[in-house]
Amino acid sequence: MKRALISVSDKTGIVEFTKELVELGFEVLSTGGTKKTLEENQVPVKGVEEITGFPEILEGRVKTLHPLIHGGLLAKRDSEDHMKQLQEQGIQPIDLVCVNLYPFQKTIENPEVTPAEAIENIDIGGPSMLRAAAKNHADLTVVVDATDYDAVIEELKEQGNVSSSFKRKLAAKVFRHTAAYDALIAEYMTQLAEEEEPERVTFTYELKQSLRYGENPHQQAAFYQHPLGSKFSIANATQLHGKELSYNNIRDADAALQIVKEFTEPAAVAVKHMNPCGIGIGNSISEAFKKAYEADSTSIFGGIIALNREVDRETATQLHEIFLEIIIAPAFSQEALDVLQAKKNIRLLTIPFDEGNKQEKVLTSVEGGLLVQDQDAYTFADGNISIPTKREPTAEELAALKLAWKVVKHVKSNAIVVVGDDMTLGIGAGQMNRVGAAKIALEQAGERATGAVMGSDAFFPMGDTVEEAAKAGITAIIQPGGSIRDEDSIKEADKHGIAMVFTGVRHFKH
Repeated sequence: MKRALISVSDKTGIVEFTKELVELGFEVLSTGGTKKTLEENQVPVKGVEEITGFPEILEGRVKTLHPLIHGGLLAKRDSEDHMKQLQEQGIQPIDLVCVNLYPFQKTIENPEVTPAEAIENIDIGGPSMLRAAAKNHADLTVVVDATDYDAVIEELKEQGNVSSSFKRKLAAKVFRHTAAYDALIAEYMTQLAEEEEPERVTFTYELKQSLRYGENPHQQAAFYQHPLGSKFSIANATQLHGKELSYNNIRDADAALQIVKEFTEPAAVAVKHMNPCGIGIGNSISEAFKKAYEADSTSIFGGIIALNREVDRETATQLHEIFLEIIIAPAFSQEALDVLQAKKNIRLLTIPFDEGNKQEKVLTSVEGGLLVQDQDAYTFADGNISIPTKREPTAEELAALKLAWKVVKHVKSNAIVVVGDDMTLGIGAGQMNRVGAAKIALEQAGERATGAVMGSDAFFPMGDTVEEAAKAGITAIIQPGGSIRDEDSIKEADKHGIAMVFTGVRHFKH
């Protein structure tokens, strides 16, 4: 008689699966709660302790860690020596293992969980059995995922056994599963130990969505989600309408969300190719979007919009008038949905803004390696603010400078932002020199630059950027300061009566 070992925390489908195994001639061994569940459902089952002759001890911490179990898992069936040793020791081979693990992830998702509770939910016997069975998958079948139950039973019924190719796929899934399980434990314990730069980092992600392609049609891609990631994220968005998200949609949507989370007042952010093309704030979300649109009514075409208030009918009507790829908001009123869903393909996403923002590490892959850094959460309030110029900014200018400082850190370096009337007027992004970025931003702002303010993500290496700003009518500038030639910029600003604010921190974005 073939023997199956069943021990699961998640008992979804386990009674039906085990009944099928019994009908196929398997003897079933089990432990604890799983054994009780099977018995309650009239499934014939033996306790592991009946096989080992040893009771569960240490509050169930030790029950399957025994040679009579692991010998049956690890013995190679084509080895005469292995099989002889089994016979000598009275060990019966185990042909199928079905195990899933203590719910460590669910446990640590509870913000009130104590370290002791979390540690108690670190499974030991389960991973040991899974790894042993997966290592020996040539001789037995190992199942860790309830979605595979039906396929295993189907092969057993049709062929009398599970095919070698399917056994290997199941074993590979087991190693992915145990690796992910250990990665979450490692991440939790590393945080608990307050390790800032451990000698190794392990991250685990779960497939959220297969993508048609990556940045370009010839590139394969998929979207993975961190199981304990921020709820305030594109990975946690709910799509209410529209086509499937693409690789570029996801990246642009994430960029838009990172910007709009900077604001507490009603704000609208338009993004194209990972850079903001228009940002507006107002007394209402409708007013904020109107300003974001007017900031750059050309580039917004085909863009991604993020709003930090519920979309009402008035705002939806404005949005409906232009071609947009995605609209992100905390919610949409039914009247807004009635307007926007008239367009078949537009993607409407809701994000739980009230969840707040969890500061996650930023991971950037490079060939052969991975860069890990903190998010750039530095704000104007965190800065070492100083005013090196003769003129200080007015209250109105200071408010505009703060807006410019919020925006410029989300623009690819070298970055210059021109702001006025609670909106961006010009954005120069990703240029090889700062004055070039300034010229682009000022040209885009045009006549609106007169009386506006400017923000720079990094210091001015010379006075030429201030000179360009003065020509365009800029009245105040915010920048980090810290150049050995700061005095050149300060003198140029004083020459034209421009107020300048130093923050003491840069905002490079590569």
